[in-house]
Amino acid sequence: MSSCPWNPAREDVADFIYRQGTASRQVLEMRDQILCYDFASREYAIIYTPLADAAPISLERYEYYSIPKLYTLLDTSSMEASGILPVFRQPALSNKGQGVLIGLIDTGIDYRNPLFQNPNGTTRIAGIWDQTLPEDPNQLPPGVSDPTGQLAGISYGTVFTPAQINAALRSENPLDLVPSTDTEGHGTFLAGIAAGGETPSGDFIGAAPLASIGVVKLKPAKKYLRDFYLIRQDAFAYQENDIMLGIKYLQLLSQETAMPLVILLALGTNWGSHEGASPLGQVLQTSSQYIGIVNVIAAGNETGLSHHHSNFLPGNGQWEDVEIRVAPGERGFTAELWSDITDLYTIGFISPSGETVSRIPLTLGRESRVTFLLEKTVITVNYLPAEAGSGRQLIFFRFQDPSAGIWRIRVYNTFYLNGQYHLWLPVESFCSPDTIFLTPDPDNTVTAPANAGLPLAIGAYDHRDGSIYIHSSRGFALNGQIKPDLAAPGVDVYGPSIAPSLSEEAAMTRRTGTSVAAAHAAGAVASLLSWGLVEGNDPSMSSASIRGYLVRGADRNPAYQYPNREFGYGTLNLYQAFLSLRE
Repeated sequence: MSSCPWNPAREDVADFIYRQGTASRQVLEMRDQILCYDFASREYAIIYTPLADAAPISLERYEYYSIPKLYTLLDTSSMEASGILPVFRQPALSNKGQGVLIGLIDTGIDYRNPLFQNPNGTTRIAGIWDQTLPEDPNQLPPGVSDPTGQLAGISYGTVFTPAQINAALRSENPLDLVPSTDTEGHGTFLAGIAAGGETPSGDFIGAAPLASIGVVKLKPAKKYLRDFYLIRQDAFAYQENDIMLGIKYLQLLSQETAMPLVILLALGTNWGSHEGASPLGQVLQTSSQYIGIVNVIAAGNETGLSHHHSNFLPGNGQWEDVEIRVAPGERGFTAELWSDITDLYTIGFISPSGETVSRIPLTLGRESRVTFLLEKTVITVNYLPAEAGSGRQLIFFRFQDPSAGIWRIRVYNTFYLNGQYHLWLPVESFCSPDTIFLTPDPDNTVTAPANAGLPLAIGAYDHRDGSIYIHSSRGFALNGQIKPDLAAPGVDVYGPSIAPSLSEEAAMTRRTGTSVAAAHAAGAVASLLSWGLVEGNDPSMSSASIRGYLVRGADRNPAYQYPNREFGYGTLNLYQAFLSLRE
């Protein structure tokens, strides 16, 4: 962290992700305008500069990876099926996550909820980093300190300690002392599924009810990025760099509390090569190599939404028209074409009125701007022949003010060896649900960063009948890695809601989606870490070994072949994972 003269959370500050060790053209050009920076990891730094100096934001000026991608929530507004309750009942096991920290990067938490308290009324929350505080953007925030001195702190947001939270819980008006809230309820629900205590009525208990909880409340994405990606104004959207720094905070909290860490990430996006090559994916991949850190990620809810198209072009000079139906009133949207590493493509367009734009030549480092006689639509096209994270070709499109109707992207095979390419539209909620591919492919729809290698990617199924959740994203990762790893209960699951005040009985609700399934899995992982690292049964327990335990213990339907694109290696069964250790 460097001393920052402005609050980096301000709307007039631009954020860039910088890969350390590279003589980046953009950094050299911006060096006189850099206000300050934060280290997200040993590999990545976040650079802040005045937006007025950074604009206009485009891939002609900045590297693709450096512009933060936007992520959204992965659910819509159990325990027995996961094999978690049978573990509670075994006297020799009885692992409930004790001694383990479950970290949540989401919409915050209702810390007043009794489900997150000890029997004596004190909090089980080890720390909250609220990126939205202070509310006054002109006020310099306290940020995050780093007691280890290894990676420095973070220059925005406000941290609340257990002592501050306990003082708030004892007061008549807790929010006067700790004003961090969860206005959406998403984070509170997931924290309850993963680590909530038992309700007085006994009708609910979380997967790891004795685990400690770390919370990152993400700030909403800045307007300039929402405008660059042309997402819907009402969409829940969060920045990649904020999530990366949230991971850093939870790692610092894990070191401070000397606890193994499970990070629950229930956010996803369709931007990127779908193989974990993004900066966020790389940070998660690196941290997953450490003993005692496990990242559990929701696989996404993109199956059946017609946001993915793929095809093979048989040889050089061949072309295909890919049809996109654009909904009336669509503000705009982006799309990405990703090739195999062996191939190159160029594109043209046919508008709904029939106007044809011939093949746009492949040019390096230049942006093409396409206009039409009969439509007010403007399309910008960027060719990246070898994107820095993946080595694949990326063609990035921005459709501004698109006319409603059928648009055709004419895809030409320019350099051929394999001939397969993929096109993705943004995730659900970032564009109209009626803006879709007319020839979609439901496979390869696991969202980033769940398509990274070592983190556990979790799909959702209905534990009442064993069927896969209809929208649970299908694998595999684009590089062939098995994703999702497992499926967990994620349909109509019962859990805590946000409540207006302290109460003996928490308000409850139901939610559906892979984020809910990932919360189940995060609690199960916490119980395994408690058994392995805290109790000393497996002192070298890592993400890879956790995957091994859970894959061996997974339930598998004899009617299916495994691993498969829907369930991965099967459905979560923690008890069976322990039973598999017996001879």
